[in-house]
Amino acid sequence: MNFDELNCMAALNCIDLSDSDIQKSVSLLRQACLDSGFFYVVNHGISPEFMDEVFSQSKRFFSLPLGEKMKLLRNEKNRGYTPLLDQHLDPVNQIHGDYKEGYYIGVEVPEDDPQAEKPFHGPNLWPTADILPGWRETMERYHREALEVARAVARIIALALDLDGNFFDQSEMLGNPIAILRPLHYEGKISEPESGIYGAGAHSDFGLLTFLATDDVIGLQICKDKHFEPQIWEYVSPVKGAFIVNLGDLLERWSNCSFRLLSSCCPVSIVLSNACQPASQRIILRSSHPSYVELTWCRDMNIRMLI
Repeated sequence: MNFDELNCMAALNCIDLSDSDIQKSVSLLRQACLDSGFFYVVNHGISPEFMDEVFSQSKRFFSLPLGEKMKLLRNEKNRGYTPLLDQHLDPVNQIHGDYKEGYYIGVEVPEDDPQAEKPFHGPNLWPTADILPGWRETMERYHREALEVARAVARIIALALDLDGNFFDQSEMLGNPIAILRPLHYEGKISEPESGIYGAGAHSDFGLLTFLATDDVIGLQICKDKHFEPQIWEYVSPVKGAFIVNLGDLLERWSNCSFRLLSSCCPVSIVLSNACQPASQRIILRSSHPSYVELTWCRDMNIRMLI
């Protein structure tokens, strides 16, 4: 990453979920959604100690030999391991796929359950306990807790849209969501945008919200208008213990394009970002009803990860 440009930092509003002044939170969030579609969330209720444990467990998986990880290769239910260069987010500007590997974990649905016939529903693939003891338990707990943070923020968004606060709690939305937790590990390859090499290429999310929890490694960039020439990419400063939250295409569409987006590619995403130079790790949770996924957006905004 070219750190000469670190003076170009995006200024984001901060939403404190412990603040009893809900109108203050609604006002700050509404302004963020009208402006850039990005904001911080602090005091979200997930303990720092547990976040550290999730980071640690994520590292343990990606430290396994490639042969062990390939035994858990992603299946037709979108569960399991995705290898390096598997995802190609910006084919126009990238010479190959992203320098990252990942792992999809969803809501656990038994194979004989009628719900397993639906897209993105079914049993998860899990590393065996003798290889990674405690890994499944940690990821399942984080999945539950992160989704509760998403629901809390969605209630504030509902109020910001002048809707009932429980609007997004309906069963067809976050009441019964598709929730995917996705650990991502960024390889040690340094991004070279001028050569088309990225940790994660420029992209936007097709869903509702994205949550990113980061350590102190700077890599995320946002572009508020990709049609503006030359494009202006701003770094988003990591804040330990906070989530960086951004809107997806779905919410922009639902708000008649008054709320603006900058995102990756998940309906409701909760991202935990952990890195040690020059590599990085991210964990993403996504959640939405499948019928609401295939929507387009009105204003183009993008993010990319430079590692």
